Amino acid sequence: MSTVSKVVLGVSVVLTLSTVSAVHLNQSWDRQRLHEGVVRDLERLQKKKENLRLLEEQKILTSQLEEERRRRQTELRPQDQ
Repeated sequence: MSTVSKVVLGVSVVLTLSTVSAVHLNQSWDRQRLHEGVVRDLERLQKKKENLRLLEEQKILTSQLEEERRRRQTELRPQDQ
């Protein structure tokens, strides 16, 4: 085998190994990003559920406060007359 053939073979092997390694690294990074996306989605869903729960609590508290204000107003009105 001539020197040129050996150099070409060596360069081919190096380029092939580099390409295969780059593809595997890229796939690994893609899988990691996809997994992080799933985790973020789950966190968002959990936060959304918590926000909805807090909103419902606020609605209940608001209605209780409005009812209490109505009661106080009706209690105060007969005394004013």
